[in-house]
Amino acid sequence: MSPPRCIRGSSNADFRASIYSYAVSIAAKMAEIHTKTLNTGDDAEYELIYWPGIPGRGEFVRLLFEEAGVPYKDHARTPDQAVAKVLALTDLKNLGDDSNPPVLAPPALKHGNVLLSQTPNILIYLAPKLGLSPPATETAFYHLNQAALTILDGFSNEVHETHHPIAVSMYYEDQKEEAKKRSKAFIEERAPKFLAYVQRLLDSKTSGGGPWLHGDHVTYVDLVLFQCIDGTSYAFPKTMAQLKSSGKYHGVFKLYEAVKERPNIKSYLASDRRAKYSDGIYRHYPELEDTIQVEVTPSK
Repeated sequence: MSPPRCIRGSSNADFRASIYSYAVSIAAKMAEIHTKTLNTGDDAEYELIYWPGIPGRGEFVRLLFEEAGVPYKDHARTPDQAVAKVLALTDLKNLGDDSNPPVLAPPALKHGNVLLSQTPNILIYLAPKLGLSPPATETAFYHLNQAALTILDGFSNEVHETHHPIAVSMYYEDQKEEAKKRSKAFIEERAPKFLAYVQRLLDSKTSGGGPWLHGDHVTYVDLVLFQCIDGTSYAFPKTMAQLKSSGKYHGVFKLYEAVKERPNIKSYLASDRRAKYSDGIYRHYPELEDTIQVEVTPSK
């Protein structure tokens, strides 16, 4: 936008008026661009779009809202509406809109005119807004994301692969033998490996003096770890009980209990808003543990 002609060769009063008018027009134009790009005022409603009937990956997002005490619309609470929204969102003909590209799969978060997918992506969008992480301008923000991604790899993605090691499109019964092999590796190698890493995080100087993974305050990564430990304990109760009894990962399970006892989380877990585990990421198939003996050497 070029300056108006009246700025040149005019009286002082006209000049000031022209400058003011020009500045206002520039500000309005910038506001229009900003609004089109990111219309997420504090009063915009948060909407979570996910499948009904299972905690799934949507649960990581719910826990942030519940801990922060921030209202949100959970479409999974109305099953018919939830299924319709997920199907519409992931339809091959859905090409997104002027501001948002199409979504591959839920969970999805709608906030004003912003639509986001991918669980870790949603978490880093929400966490600073809900007071559950430092701002993205601080290095700690990325350290937290680093921890969250690692924890989700070990106790969400890999847990899902224990019962669907070949293809998600196949029934569990059609890949049961492979699931037993994958579960054996998870129980004997992967679960201890990731628990040991989380314990290292808790033992590090950046963890602070409390039970939390970073600093002296609860962050969204503590909530992520809680859900991962809770879900994995449902899927592999014997394994997690033995790993806990080893004493090697005392900080991990102490953090789990600390999150569980936080007032807002405790209230949420006791409510009907908390979906029960069923056929989502975390599934309990006794045969995946029954033939495997986990040898755990107690720490001294």
